[in-house]
Amino acid sequence: MKPPTLSVLYLIHLTSLLLILAESTQPPFSCDTSDPRTKSYLFCKTTLPITQRAQDLVSRLTLDEKLSQLVNSASPIPRLGIPAYQWWSEALHGVAYSLRVTQGIRFNGTIQSATSFPQVILTAACFDAHLWYRIAQAIYYCFQAVGIEARAIYNAGQATGMTFWAPNINIYRDPRWGRGQETPGEDPLGDSFEGGKLGQHLQASACCKHFTAYDLDNWKGVKRYVFNAKVSLQDLADTYQPPFQSCIQQGKASGIMCAYNRVNGVPNSAADYNLLSKTARGQWGFNGYITSDCDAVAIIHEDQGYGKLPEDAVADVLKAGMDVNCGTYLKKYTKSAVEKRKLPVSEIDRALHNLFSVRMRLGLFDGNPVTQPYGTIGSDKVLIGPNANSAKTLVGNYAGPPCKPVTPLQGLQSYVKDTRFHQGCNGIAKGADHVVLVMGLDQTQESEDHDRVDLLLPPKQQKLISSIARVAKNPVILVLLSGGPVDISFAKNDQRIGSILWTGYPGEAGGRALAEIIFGDHNPGGRLPVTWYPQSYVNVPMTDMRMRPEPSSSYPGRTYRFYQGPKAFEFGYGLSYSNYTYEILPRSNPNRYMPFSEMGAEACEKMKYTVKVRVKNHGEMAGKHPMLLFVRQPKMVNGRPVKQLVAFQSVNLNAGERAEVEFELRPCEHLSSAKKDGSMVIEEGSYLLSIEDKESEIQVVK
Repeated sequence: MKPPTLSVLYLIHLTSLLLILAESTQPPFSCDTSDPRTKSYLFCKTTLPITQRAQDLVSRLTLDEKLSQLVNSASPIPRLGIPAYQWWSEALHGVAYSLRVTQGIRFNGTIQSATSFPQVILTAACFDAHLWYRIAQAIYYCFQAVGIEARAIYNAGQATGMTFWAPNINIYRDPRWGRGQETPGEDPLGDSFEGGKLGQHLQASACCKHFTAYDLDNWKGVKRYVFNAKVSLQDLADTYQPPFQSCIQQGKASGIMCAYNRVNGVPNSAADYNLLSKTARGQWGFNGYITSDCDAVAIIHEDQGYGKLPEDAVADVLKAGMDVNCGTYLKKYTKSAVEKRKLPVSEIDRALHNLFSVRMRLGLFDGNPVTQPYGTIGSDKVLIGPNANSAKTLVGNYAGPPCKPVTPLQGLQSYVKDTRFHQGCNGIAKGADHVVLVMGLDQTQESEDHDRVDLLLPPKQQKLISSIARVAKNPVILVLLSGGPVDISFAKNDQRIGSILWTGYPGEAGGRALAEIIFGDHNPGGRLPVTWYPQSYVNVPMTDMRMRPEPSSSYPGRTYRFYQGPKAFEFGYGLSYSNYTYEILPRSNPNRYMPFSEMGAEACEKMKYTVKVRVKNHGEMAGKHPMLLFVRQPKMVNGRPVKQLVAFQSVNLNAGERAEVEFELRPCEHLSSAKKDGSMVIEEGSYLLSIEDKESEIQVVK
């Protein structure tokens, strides 16, 4: 419905992005068939295995040529017909652009924009396994949407690289973290992407970051560059590492980025003992390239003091298994590290083999891209609209220039023409039929290298909300734009505030989506992917990496899995225009399992079974409803979580419709917990499966 005489007051402050225009060029590639030299190069023969092709290429390089390839801005090798390559491009929630000229994507030719998806934290709130799969395909693995746009940009000659340093799969451990908006939330399952199974060829390359235990940027003078994250083996095993293991084993990511920080005293980029070679490549079977974060290798020597000499830092990271340095340190000091016998050339060759293998999987050594599988993807595959400035409050960080952004103001005006904008005025509010307050945070308050120090709205906003609510004719609608949690208890308890909508940073279509919800054309169904803590949580030092509570010192723990304390809103909380009821259907066979330590992979596979839940929509509107299945044990002892999300799905139900939804329970994974030494076990006893207020018991016995 579109009431013709309704007037709406809309309050928000908008800022704009900048576009830079230039000319495009021919897409760069190697092994041009018009060059007679390529016939003698084994690395150009597409019928050979990539391992053999990469080995041939590396064997032809001089030491100086090898060193030029160990940095993100890899130099051309003209004598072999190899163009320059830029490893650094961004695609956190759409192909991104930056004013940094070093990045591999440019919006300076026929393609000047790309689809801006919602910031990741908001997409996570859908808890839709199928949507996550499509997003994983679109953004990270098969790249069916973003990857197509990225390949179109490359084909248009506006890219010098097809490796994208996304997704960010770090756990959103602390609500003050400025980059929490980039992640899927605080649950290891939610952070575990399962993209399509990739084969030999890549449309674009994904890089899971930041490995590992990274979730502090700049808090009260403590900076990520030197921060030493003291993490227990127990917390590594069941919180910090699972997203990366999943990204490698299920998502088949072809890149990993190491974090700046140290873990228990050792820089991530140099952490051979439990991270790069032994864990990622050895235990998890990673087959791709590993990059440092930008200037992280220099930081190991210059800031952390871990490497006494620059050559020590270079030797440490390459021996640990890193392949490419975002920065110039490897280009400057690797040769002297070899000359001083700190580093064998074989470690350089190993790194180059990984790097060129990924470039070959991208088809960049297969000749003219026009003749390749992705060579026909053109600018018509990019969702281009009229050039327009976009509000930073819509897109969050690491955003590209959106195709056709719709601000909240424009979205509301599409329903009610008499929608007026003002940054804040009681007088206007008195005259409006309804007031929509669009408040929250922006990138000046939460972003990379900028953590928050409190969990409140800016003081002037809180005062404005309360004063407008007092004078408005009807209960006001409060819309919050933010990546991280905000303690809005004052608004939650104010009867004059009729509804609260958290919109994250909703991307280019956010304004239209918001208007459809407010005017009842869309039934909302999101759930919070993070706990919203009270302001008092800021008394917990952000530098404390412990996940589990310690009552003796009043340490409350972190995330819904371990936190014991008051909450503004719980993980998984969310309202809809419909009410739903649930019934966990009985199982035909008893569920009895042996302890995890006595099971092998084959036995674990046989023990999987299906949990069926009946759900009904009791509302008057159709809705897409997220269903979250948890498991818990009656007592929280031995470091067990309070509860653990084991599966989620979204179901579309018409008004009054009922459906049965199936969840797969994998006991070896879902019922196991980490011991203090980091080993995973299933303990005997009772477990409770729960969905909303319904529970079903299962038993684990020998």
